Amino acid sequence: MRKILLLGMVMLGLGKAASAQLPSFNLGLKAGLNFAKLESDFASDENRLGYQAGLWARVGGGGFYVQPEAYLAGKGGEFKSENTEGAINAEGKVRFTTLDVPVLLGTKVGVGPVNVRFMAGPVVSFVLDKDLSGNDVLDAYRKDSYKDQNWGAQFGAGVDISKITLDLRYEAGLTDVSDSDVLKKQNLWQLSLGFKIL
Repeated sequence: MRKILLLGMVMLGLGKAASAQLPSFNLGLKAGLNFAKLESDFASDENRLGYQAGLWARVGGGGFYVQPEAYLAGKGGEFKSENTEGAINAEGKVRFTTLDVPVLLGTKVGVGPVNVRFMAGPVVSFVLDKDLSGNDVLDAYRKDSYKDQNWGAQFGAGVDISKITLDLRYEAGLTDVSDSDVLKKQNLWQLSLGFKIL
């Protein structure tokens, strides 16, 4: 009887040790808001409200994880240029619809169903649609001068409460969005709410 109990305890211990070594896997949906700014040399730039919606996956163990994502996003910028008398002589809007694919490395700490996460990593944005509107100054820049993909870096923090996730991130543009000398990098804040499916 003692041998059976001892064998059972050993098997239970080995099972727990093996399961502790296996990485966890989560899959989820996310949606949220972007507060984007497109740097410009010729005008003052303003924040533009956009969106994001898509999927995320998380694989990890021992408090560390890798989180690839794929989501559609609305970005862009608004510009206003004033002459020497303070009157607006150029204004316009640039809008992008992109497919964003970040791959984030992170760590998490927590107890039970509540975790606090920190993450950072690269993101590539594939431009699916471009829209340019404004007066003659902005219309002079052709749509085909905008690049079809851009690179950035994301970093931020998040909270998991059971199946609900909340993330706040900053994305810094690493490449210029246009071949033009006056339109530069896209920078933005992201606030998203997610739900774990698995």
